[in-house]
Amino acid sequence: MLTDAQKQQYQRDGYIVLPNFKTPQEIATLRARAAQIVNEFDPNARTGIFSTIEQEKTTDDYFLGSDNTVRCFFEEEAFGPDGQLKQDKALSINKIGHAMHDLDPVFRGFSTDVRLAAVARDLGLADAQVWQSMYIFKQPGIGGEVRWHQDATYFDTDPVSVTTFWFALEDATLQNGCMWAEPGGHRGPMRERFLRDGDEVRMEKLSDLPWPDDSTAVPLECKAGSLVCFHGLLPHYSAPNRSTVSRHAYTLHVTDGATEYSPQNWIQRDAAFPVRGFL
Repeated sequence: MLTDAQKQQYQRDGYIVLPNFKTPQEIATLRARAAQIVNEFDPNARTGIFSTIEQEKTTDDYFLGSDNTVRCFFEEEAFGPDGQLKQDKALSINKIGHAMHDLDPVFRGFSTDVRLAAVARDLGLADAQVWQSMYIFKQPGIGGEVRWHQDATYFDTDPVSVTTFWFALEDATLQNGCMWAEPGGHRGPMRERFLRDGDEVRMEKLSDLPWPDDSTAVPLECKAGSLVCFHGLLPHYSAPNRSTVSRHAYTLHVTDGATEYSPQNWIQRDAAFPVRGFL
């Protein structure tokens, strides 16, 4: 699936961008299903707000209970001082997570792809296992910042194997909060580890190495339909979206079944709900 040059680029930079991986029709189908989920979501029910800025403070039962189901999360800036939504519900949701790839037929169809299995093998995943899915809205005007982080923080394996498959469902630009990454940064250490013990979570600091800045980071602007794959140790972030245009994306976090998956990772599966791959 990948050329030798693409494999070499991934090894060098820690990421690769594959344009036109998904068709406009595939994207439209997924977006329509996401809109339906949000439309059916009751904002008056107990809900969560997603934030990576103070994650230990904003992680609650609603978030932890989303590990193996499907739940909606609001943007941090969705509510006014009176506690009411400042705009329409459809423009207030930060993301849907975290098991649509297994539980929802439309999302499962999008995530089941022999080409994804081939890409995973070419990236070194002998036994691809998909642990998490997220539909990210990056809403116009209030789309929240996602701070610098590494995905291995949340999906620790020995050795590190987590690989992110990120699909642009709209054009991702500097204006609407595209991702930024540090080329080659995946060769550095894991800086943090997000640990779960029952209903308790904590962030364990592992390294004092500072996060990148604009002098080393590059924007990953890409067109709708692109697939961005990146290594679990690659530092990356996205700025707030203050534009009038959203930046929808769908992401999957995948580990290699040949590695040891940490029992302290926040998402776990058992025989009643086994982790599956791309096929």
